[in-house]
Amino acid sequence: MNRLVPALRNIAVGAAALLAVAAAPSPAHARPESPAHAAPGPRAPKEFVALRDIDPTIIQEMRYRTPHNFVGAPVDGYRQSMCILTRPAAKALHTAQRALLRKGYSLKVYDCYRPQRAVDHFVRWAEDLADGRMKGEFYPRVDKSRLFEDGYIAAKSGHSRGSTVDLTVVRLPALPTRPYVPGEPLTSCFGPRSERFPDNSVDMGTGFDCFDTLSHTDDPRITGKQRANRDLLRNALSKEGFTNLPEEWWHFTHKPELFPDTYFDFPVARRSLSGK
Repeated sequence: MNRLVPALRNIAVGAAALLAVAAAPSPAHARPESPAHAAPGPRAPKEFVALRDIDPTIIQEMRYRTPHNFVGAPVDGYRQSMCILTRPAAKALHTAQRALLRKGYSLKVYDCYRPQRAVDHFVRWAEDLADGRMKGEFYPRVDKSRLFEDGYIAAKSGHSRGSTVDLTVVRLPALPTRPYVPGEPLTSCFGPRSERFPDNSVDMGTGFDCFDTLSHTDDPRITGKQRANRDLLRNALSKEGFTNLPEEWWHFTHKPELFPDTYFDFPVARRSLSGK
């Protein structure tokens, strides 16, 4: 246990910096849901928990609460920058995290439970072919008119069932990722690491949410250290009951799911959780 103390301290520093970035005001044109004015919304079943309550050492960079995502604006339903999951999924991540800490790494989550209203936001965005503000980073080689046909956008998401998570691995000590500035020049998500938007994670060959076949977990063009990093993530999670989506190296679902047929719509907020 004593050997984990320095690693835990480093994670706490990095996580605090990331939380400060996520808490920064969003640009006025984005108009995210305001916690002060949003309706309470439905509540989560008691089986849902905040990941931070189960494992505060896992770094959280909740992209859909910020404008740095393929939509280019904070997404509906993300009222707080926090990861919510079913308790079994959260506890499994905790176990995987302890194993990675001993190797000098930490997990970092980008997205966890996703309300249906957020998925609906994605659908509306995909249908608006005139909005291509983030194409240069997230889907440079895909025509936006093909996002549904190619499977990048769908009307339902496993994230809404509560046991699916998007995540990566960070080498310790973790440094904060600089904030994205809306309107800044974009760079391709599949370019060399030195040319992509900076991320404190290990090099996975593409950035998170890269709409490209290079994001397929076992794409043969991914070799060397990038391949080793993808395998590190997949092996750590598969040992704890997670299954990877072959088309997205970052996407994992904990099995068996508690709610395999239910798509929830409570907001991502502390007040959505029972007894909070």
